[in-house]
Amino acid sequence: MSRFTFKPLTFLITGFGWLLLSSLVGLAILIGLVHGTPLPSWLRVVHVHAILIGGILQLMIGGLLASLPSDSQSSHAGSNSRPWLFATLNAATVLLLVGFGLGKMMVVGGAGIILIGAIASIAPVAWHYARQSHTHIAGSSWLYRFSLISLLVGLIVSVAMAFQFVQQYYAHARLLHLHLILLGFVTMALIGATHRLLPIVLNADLYSLNLARFVTVALPVGFAILIGGFITSSLHLELAIGGLLILSIGLYAYNLLRTWIGSGHPGNAASDHLLVATFFLVLMMIMGVLVGANFLPQPQALPFGSLHLAAYTHMALIGFILQSVFGALSYGIPEILAADRTVNRKKQEPYREQLAAIIDRWRAVQLIGLSLGTMGFGLLATLTWSLPLSSPAIQIATWVTAGLLLSSLTIFTAKLAWALGVMPSGAVVALPNKRLKELAGTEKIDPQMRNIAS
Repeated sequence: MSRFTFKPLTFLITGFGWLLLSSLVGLAILIGLVHGTPLPSWLRVVHVHAILIGGILQLMIGGLLASLPSDSQSSHAGSNSRPWLFATLNAATVLLLVGFGLGKMMVVGGAGIILIGAIASIAPVAWHYARQSHTHIAGSSWLYRFSLISLLVGLIVSVAMAFQFVQQYYAHARLLHLHLILLGFVTMALIGATHRLLPIVLNADLYSLNLARFVTVALPVGFAILIGGFITSSLHLELAIGGLLILSIGLYAYNLLRTWIGSGHPGNAASDHLLVATFFLVLMMIMGVLVGANFLPQPQALPFGSLHLAAYTHMALIGFILQSVFGALSYGIPEILAADRTVNRKKQEPYREQLAAIIDRWRAVQLIGLSLGTMGFGLLATLTWSLPLSSPAIQIATWVTAGLLLSSLTIFTAKLAWALGVMPSGAVVALPNKRLKELAGTEKIDPQMRNIAS
């Protein structure tokens, strides 16, 4: 590996950094909204896009690169491509956020075009990975490819919106863009990743391959029909297909739950977060159908304002997506660091266990804080149906919700920093082969490293 190569860990840590900063902005927006001092409206758009593009997309790219075999990495994502991919992705994210902040939609559209180019550059790697991976679950390759297609189409729609190419159908295009990114891309990719990752974490086989096959076929089909409902403005079609999606997600959750029960594994931070994320995914799907049903009678059965929309969307953004990210990083960071920092396989396992023990610390507090904080959004939205925002109950609920979420984010961030700072004791640190050969003839390398280089 060349010294100019950006390792997957670079994408993962940077993506989590975007996620952390944008989460803090989100908490500030919530507090300002409830206290009657709302922050500028453009900040909400910046918050969402920083999470999805700078955070989630970059984390998924890092996870993809970390999952590739070493020979595949060198042949499909060469050393000269990753620094450019990393720089382009983050520069485009900054440009996108600046465009939203200044209200310059031409800048937003330009940033979108750059993002499409960045994704297109790594699309062959993702497509090949989908074809070669997860052959034990028929249809899973299609799930990953569907996710990739949804991302590209969602970005194209966003560029068309920014350049006002679809001004007459802007409301439809916005719905299409949001659901292509959140459901078509993020949700499908995370479902595919969890299907693969949870059995590895639990050291067990997936409970039912037949259920997994059904889910990987039914979800893309159901989502495609849902898009048809948005395009035709058919609320009844959306609600009907919402039932199929709830059934599919319910079977997906049942399959994962039975896998955990059958494994006999006591669980760890990774499995805990992945299972709780699945619970919130089911809840999110049910809430989506209920929100749609609320619009059937005119006037609406229940008033639905900005805080209610925030509660619904954050069941997905925090309850499902952030929980999944915590779960994936809880497993992936020790694995990546152990493989990256030690060349002696016998010493990798003790080091990996040391890192895993760090990540598992205070996992109950971390999990409860994130879960109850997510539910706090729902409580706030429910209270507004009978109480004004200035009421003590809502004010207290707001600060408790923010405190729970902030405590969980703080604990997880501190553990990541701790793990990154712990070096393997007495182990040989892995260096790129080129650097090893450069040092092999000098006194700067010990005899064991010289043997490895030769």
